[in-house]
Amino acid sequence: MRIILIFLKKEFAQIFRNKMMLPIIFVIPLVQLLILVNAATMEMKSIRMVIVDNDLSMASRRLASHFLASKFFVIDNYMSSAIQAQQLMQDGKADVVLCINRDFEKQLLNESSAKVQATFNAINGMVAGIASSYIQAIMADYQAELIQSGRYNRPVSIGVAGTNVAPAQLNIQHRFWYNPELNYKCFMVPGVLVVLVTLVGMFLAGLNLVREKEIGTIEQINVTPVKKYQFIAGKLIPFWILALIELGVGLTIGKLIFDIPIEGSLFLLFAIAAIYLVIVLSIGLFVATITETQQQAMFIMFFVMIICIMMSGIFTSVETMPNWAQMVNHLNPAYYFMRVIRMILLKGSGFKDLLFEISCMGIYAVAMLTLAVRKYKKAVA
Repeated sequence: MRIILIFLKKEFAQIFRNKMMLPIIFVIPLVQLLILVNAATMEMKSIRMVIVDNDLSMASRRLASHFLASKFFVIDNYMSSAIQAQQLMQDGKADVVLCINRDFEKQLLNESSAKVQATFNAINGMVAGIASSYIQAIMADYQAELIQSGRYNRPVSIGVAGTNVAPAQLNIQHRFWYNPELNYKCFMVPGVLVVLVTLVGMFLAGLNLVREKEIGTIEQINVTPVKKYQFIAGKLIPFWILALIELGVGLTIGKLIFDIPIEGSLFLLFAIAAIYLVIVLSIGLFVATITETQQQAMFIMFFVMIICIMMSGIFTSVETMPNWAQMVNHLNPAYYFMRVIRMILLKGSGFKDLLFEISCMGIYAVAMLTLAVRKYKKAVA
C-alpha cells in the first residue's frame, strides 16, 4: 500500500506540474458539454415550409395558420404553383412543401373528407421523419377543431398524402413519464457526460503511460522491485479520481444550467461510475501496454471509443438496432453506463432495477483490469 501511495503522489505531481493537463481534463470537456447539449438535439425547429394554397378559402387559410403558429415550422413562402415550390425544394431552400388542393373547403362541406399533399426533402431522413410526425399532429388538431365547430354533420377526415398514415379516428391523451416536457436536454446531458468521462478515462490514462515509454522514464521503474499491479494501480487511481470529480462538476453544470432532473441516488450513480471508470481506464492502460507511441495508442483508442459511444444509445435507441448489433452491445461498457445514468437521473431507478447492468460491469471491470496487469511487461532487474 505504501508503494502505491508513493506512486499516487508522483502521478499527481506530474499532472499538476503539466500546465496543459488540468485544462484538458476539466475546461475542454465542460465546454464540450455546454456546446454538444445545445447542438446535438433531435428537436427539429425552424423547418422551412412552403405552402401551395390552390383553394384560397377560409378553411385553407385556417389550416395554414396552424402551421404558422407552430414553433416547429417557418413558412418561407405562400404560392399557387406546385412547380415553383418543388423547384425551391430542389434548390435546397425548402424542407417541406404542403399542397392544399383546389375545392378543399367544398370537399369538407359536401363530403366531410379532404386531402392535402406533403412533400419532404428526405436527404436527411431524420428531419423528414420528424417533420412528418409534426404535420400529422397539426392535422389532428385541425381536424378536432373542425369537428368542434359544428359546421359538419358527419365526422371530418383529413388525410395527408405521402405519409402513409391513416387519419386519426380516436381521441388519444398522451402522458410522458420521466420527462413530461419532452426536454431533449434532459436526455442528452447524461449521454454527453458518459462521453466525457470515457474520454478522460480512456485517453489520458493510456497516453500518460505511453508517454513514459517514449521519454524512457518507464525503464527506470521497470528495474525496481515494484510489482505490476502496484504500477497499474498507481497509473489508474489518479485519473479515476479526476474523472469522478469531472462527473460531479458536469452534473452540477447540468443541474444549474440545463435543469436536468436528478430523481435517483447520486451515491448509487457515483458507485456505478466508479466501476465503469475502472473498465475504461483498464482499456486505456491495456492499449498502452501493446503500443509503443502515443500516435499508435490514439488511433486504437479512438477506434474503440467511437464504436462504443455510437452503439451505446446516445442518439438512437439500442432496441431499434439490428439483432446482431444488440448482441455485440453486451460487450460495450458504454451501453451499460448510458442506461444506468439515464435511468438513475430521469427515472429514479434503484439498485434492484440496475442489478443486471451492475453485475455485467463488475465482471467486465475485473476482466479488463486483470488483462491490463497481465499484459504489462516488466523487465527483470
